[in-house]
Amino acid sequence: MALANYIGAEPNNRENFWWSGNKEFGQPNSKTVKISAKELFSQSPAKVPVAVDPTTLDKKVLFGYQGWFVCPGDGSDRDSWHHWFFGDQAVPEGLSVDYWPDMSELIPEERFVTEMTLPDGSPAEVYSNYIRKTTIRHFKWLEDYDLDGVFAQRSVPANMPANTSVFCFTTKVLQNVRAGAEAHGRVFSMELGGIDDPDYKDLDDIKNDWIFLVDVLKITESPNYLHHKGKPLLCIWGWGLYEWQYARYDSLRTWLQEDADPRYQATVMGQAIYQWREHNADTQTCWYPVYRSLDVISPWAVGAAFKDSTGADWYKRRYIIPDMEETLTAGADYMPVIYPGFSWHNIYQEPLNAIQRNGGKLLWRQVYNAISANANMIFVAMFDEVDEGTAMFKLAPTAAELPVGAQLVPLDMDGYSVPSDWYLQLARETGRMLRGEIPLSPEFPLDLPIQE
Repeated sequence: MALANYIGAEPNNRENFWWSGNKEFGQPNSKTVKISAKELFSQSPAKVPVAVDPTTLDKKVLFGYQGWFVCPGDGSDRDSWHHWFFGDQAVPEGLSVDYWPDMSELIPEERFVTEMTLPDGSPAEVYSNYIRKTTIRHFKWLEDYDLDGVFAQRSVPANMPANTSVFCFTTKVLQNVRAGAEAHGRVFSMELGGIDDPDYKDLDDIKNDWIFLVDVLKITESPNYLHHKGKPLLCIWGWGLYEWQYARYDSLRTWLQEDADPRYQATVMGQAIYQWREHNADTQTCWYPVYRSLDVISPWAVGAAFKDSTGADWYKRRYIIPDMEETLTAGADYMPVIYPGFSWHNIYQEPLNAIQRNGGKLLWRQVYNAISANANMIFVAMFDEVDEGTAMFKLAPTAAELPVGAQLVPLDMDGYSVPSDWYLQLARETGRMLRGEIPLSPEFPLDLPIQE
């Protein structure tokens, strides 16, 4: 990417963002990404004091935030269904999600009508992350439930400027995330992903995107951008998935921690395979030293390592406790990942509600296990991941709020009549227990209403 058109220029001169491209017959050697200075540098809503300490990851409960939902007519160049449906028809057969958002609080300009209806005959509607009011509303929910903030997900290969519409969409969403954090006193950090693709071999794209985020969007200058150990915190997903990638990841880590210009240096958090500690342990080669050079290690066990509370207890003994001992020896911090349940029937045709939430009991068992093992930071997967059924934000509680004919999971599917905000309530209790505001206890912290 040619950042020269932006760096050093005054914001009021920045009408378009340009990047260098491959010359094609009959075409100039550059193209314009259609994202205006108004979009890139627009002011956030009225800011409030940062209510969450942005200088440390310690004692934080943070969500992964996908922010990847697109709708026709949302104003973006993508102008299509993305992550709600496969293809261009918003019908039950095309669904790519397993949970449905609670849309009751969203105003008309935040709603996009599908071709489906609810049982009462009204249209089934969804939202787009391109609409700033919706993302800001999500941060209002974080404030309402005394939650710390998010890791904003950004899939770098998909975001390359050659993919103009995706690049513009995700850049606008990131600006929306910043606006939401600043409007509601929450913190945010970047999580760059997509480099787990086995065909993806050039990690320079990560460097270039980080340079863009720092120099052009200036996200680390936000008072709400999360720092840790004196530097901006940057999470990178996918450590350990492919043996041949270890040298590229380690080179990226070294650049971020040591070799980059100081303004690009970061505290590096790696979301790694959950077996990271055992990876090459017999020879202590390849990935073994790479993991131990990270500043923060966050093993990804969602939907794979365990599927119920008994399995979560095994995972604590087998992984969390020895993981924490290993990271202490390596001088790194340890951020366990927890999740409420799992279902991706509409993506891969696997069983619906494959890993049951049981009214939140599975989540709370993981919360207790992590904190009782002395974890002082927790990553919650995810805030808005309705695709894989790990979403924690407000969800449709009963079949009466689901589109007719759709195979989706209402919150009461496991026999508990919980409200749409149930998992935000549990996340609030997670933060309270992590901070020592309530006693450490495996007992469920809320009155769990059994379905009559």
